[in-house]
Amino acid sequence: MIEPGKVATASTPRFVLILIGVGGFLDAYTYLTRGGVFANTQTGNVILLATSSAAGEWHRAVAHLWSILAFVVGVLVATMLRTWWRDATSAALLLSVTLAQAAVLGLVAAVPASWPNVVVTVPIAFVAAMQMELFRSIGGLPIITIATTGNLMRFVESLHAALTQRDGESRRRCALYSAVVAAFAGGAVVGAIISRWLGTPAVAVCAVAMVVVALMVVYDARQIDADAAEPED
Repeated sequence: MIEPGKVATASTPRFVLILIGVGGFLDAYTYLTRGGVFANTQTGNVILLATSSAAGEWHRAVAHLWSILAFVVGVLVATMLRTWWRDATSAALLLSVTLAQAAVLGLVAAVPASWPNVVVTVPIAFVAAMQMELFRSIGGLPIITIATTGNLMRFVESLHAALTQRDGESRRRCALYSAVVAAFAGGAVVGAIISRWLGTPAVAVCAVAMVVVALMVVYDARQIDADAAEPED
């Protein structure tokens, strides 16, 4: 029996797929509305930092550097939280992180387009790093919630296994990884469309999505506590 206060939400498909969709949305959003900076995918920022530096475009290089540093700090904070809470599936931890993300994204949505891009990209990179560090599996399988390269590789591997081995576990892995890749791509498409339509306030959609995730955490925790309170036969 699951102890009161524990919640299985963190690795369930419905929870993780929303996070992945938000990750795709945010990368499209910051790239289109905030100076071509990727808030989530630091590989892109490292490359753009290097190319801007090589070209002597220091103002552009610094914009990517701030995002990278914010990401590093976010991973460090998330690692400290994991150590402090000792249980990455704790309802309190999940709720705290998802509500913090919702608050940050809600504030970012209110930042005028005329403000420096770093005011937006730095906090987004920070919460993205925390999300990646804390939520790293779906249905028991390893995933990355804010990028797609590793997930795409695992999808191809699982597809090959499903076609050659033809067993239930291989098909399950293939289905989950295909959903993960589709969620990220779908989030990026939706993010691009809404960003072009609404401009900088478009990120409010992600804030709402994180509130929905927080409500899911609360609901699941209450259900688990209710089950734990029932007397055993």
